[in-house]
Amino acid sequence: MPETKVHPNAADPEHAAPVTVVTPDEEPPPTVLTVWRKSLLFNCDGFTVYDARGDLAFRVDSYDASGRRRAEVVLMNATGTPLLTVRRKRRLGVLAERWVIYDGDAAADAEAERSNSKPLVSVRRHRRASSKEKVLANVTPLLASSSSGREASYVVEGSYGRRACVVRDHARRDAVVAEVRRKKAVLGDDVFGLVADPRLGATLAMGLVIALDEMFAGGRSSARSSSLAQLRSRTWSV
Repeated sequence: MPETKVHPNAADPEHAAPVTVVTPDEEPPPTVLTVWRKSLLFNCDGFTVYDARGDLAFRVDSYDASGRRRAEVVLMNATGTPLLTVRRKRRLGVLAERWVIYDGDAAADAEAERSNSKPLVSVRRHRRASSKEKVLANVTPLLASSSSGREASYVVEGSYGRRACVVRDHARRDAVVAEVRRKKAVLGDDVFGLVADPRLGATLAMGLVIALDEMFAGGRSSARSSSLAQLRSRTWSV
């Protein structure tokens, strides 16, 4: 049986990512990631994320593999260093439809909201008035420098369940700063692409993906069995 590869074929020079030279007057290119809705640790739930060269970029390893919504999720880099904490907020003692993304490992500090862990953005699920609405969530910056208006600076549109959604920046005339897209060669929804504009950043874009995954946790296993079967029997190249 051939070895399963979800990440790009970095060992093959023909498929290696080209080297991009950016001049001072040009913006850096977007970051292209391959997201696998699976932890590399046995009996864990989470994400494994590869960059365009096939190197491990991010990981999420949760020992709660029940598929239910979690109170908080920590995004780590390839070596296991915490980068972000995605925490679901409580309102009157009940978990609300709002998640806050903190810088670093806020989960390690019970007083995170009053300590060095800085809240970056708030992600609130949008209640659709009709099925024709595209908006999934509103994202509001929480940093001190962005607290003047407290209005949602980003909006998430599309369908996370279908792996077809974008993040738009209101401050830049609704420019797309991140996109979740299906991979043509993959059946199911456990392997998908994430493209992040440098103005948003790949780390925060992945944090938003985690928040969306928690919001729509009911659809996590919709195609899990079929996609895992495909992953066991095929080799993926992107």
